[in-house]
Parts: sequence; C-alpha cells; structure tokens
Amino acid sequence: MNDALSQLKDIHLPPPVNWWPPAPGWWLLAVLVLAALLALAWFVRRRIKRVDLYQLSLQELADIRKHYAEEPDAQRLAAELSRLLRRVAITLWPEAEVASLTGKDWLAWLDARIDGNAFTEGAGRFLEEGAYRPGGDLQDAQALLSLVEGWLKKVTRETRHA
Repeated sequence: MNDALSQLKDIHLPPPVNWWPPAPGWWLLAVLVLAALLALAWFVRRRIKRVDLYQLSLQELADIRKHYAEEPDAQRLAAELSRLLRRVAITLWPEAEVASLTGKDWLAWLDARIDGNAFTEGAGRFLEEGAYRPGGDLQDAQALLSLVEGWLKKVTRETRHA
C-alpha cells in the first residue's frame, strides 16, 4: 500500500487569472464613470461660464454707467448698451438666432427673454434709433440703464439654454 501512495502526484493548481482583459462588468463601470465625469465637467464649465458672464456683463454695465455720468452722450450710451446686449445674447443663444436681428425685431427678441415689453414700448425703444441719431433725446437714462441691468441679470442667471 505504501507503494501505491508514493505514486500519487501533488495537486496541480490552475494558472492565476489574468487581470487583462477585464470582465464585461468592469468595462461597463468604466464607461459609466467616464460618462459621469464628462457630464460633471460640462456642467461645471457651463456654471463657471454663466457666473463669469454675469459678473463681467454687470461690470461692463457699471463702466458704461460711469462714462455716461461723466459725459452724458445719449448716442454713445445707446451704442454701448446695444453692443453689450448683443454680445451677451450671442454668448447665450446661437449666433444665427441673434446676429441678424435689428430694429423692432431685436427689441421684441429682448422683450421675449424677460417676458415683458419694456424694450418695445418702454425705455428700451431708445436703443432702436438712439445710436444713429446725433443728439438723440433720451428721456430717462436711468430707466434705460436699469432695464438693461435687469435684462442682464435675468438672462445670465436664469437662462436654461444649452
């Protein structure tokens, strides 16, 4: 009997499992983690852009307000406010939607973003022709500046545009 036991061979272990290629579950997890990181980066980038745009646009408006207080030129005020509004609009909406708008269409578009009519029927009407009329008659510069400030605050904080 001793003879039979000596002929037995030791237990053979299988080779170790390779770490590559990973199982399908790991591939799925990697794809999900990557997608989550990309979504987070996109969200953070949009949020930072929105905060920067909010702060920068209000700073530029403050500069425009200061220049107007130093040298009250209604034509220059209308031109500077129009440029500011247009730049912010092109930043937040597709350029094709905004860039070609002029006159009453532009004012109506601005009104539609704040659900009002202050640009087409209120102080904002001055923007339509004020930049092109030398010595334009601006009745209430503060009302116009406040309207633009309200528009900037609303669209740079609340716009849900992609």
